[in-house]
Amino acid sequence: MSADLARSTTSQRWWLWLVLSAGIVVADQATKALVLSTLRPGEERTLTDFFSLVLAFNSGAAFSFLGDAAGWQRYLFAVIALVAACLIVWLLRRGGDKLYCAGLSLILGGALGNLCDRITLGKVVDFLSLHHYIPFRHPLVAWLDPFPAFNIADSAITVGAALLILDGFRRRPDPPVAVR
Repeated sequence: MSADLARSTTSQRWWLWLVLSAGIVVADQATKALVLSTLRPGEERTLTDFFSLVLAFNSGAAFSFLGDAAGWQRYLFAVIALVAACLIVWLLRRGGDKLYCAGLSLILGGALGNLCDRITLGKVVDFLSLHHYIPFRHPLVAWLDPFPAFNIADSAITVGAALLILDGFRRRPDPPVAVR
């Protein structure tokens, strides 16, 4: 199947990618509701040597970026999520390879999942906590232990970004067109 045919087929069914995004939002919000109903802020339930559930709130972005700001960041990150969502829907409507569209859909679902939290709570609910033993305490890796808490939406954004990077490496440039 040619790339043009694959792209046109995908662009005709672009809305199916929104189903994946909606599934991410539903899974994200359902797990957050469960955690909010069973854990108190700061409470931790250790499941394995390296994985726990913990109820944490993040008013900032990734790794609590701008988390200590005076509250204006809530609106900034909400606007960024809305603009990104509109751009991603536009890109999905244009079509593309499955890997590309899957990456965009995961990012869209994650952005909308965290946007729901920002709108309803003013902050994002995080509950997945990875902790591990680092055999040496070098300042460059000390921040990894424990790894900051995250959620389903954050995971979808991360996997989506990885898929877009992988898709970028897979793409081959179009052969040059001979001019006569």
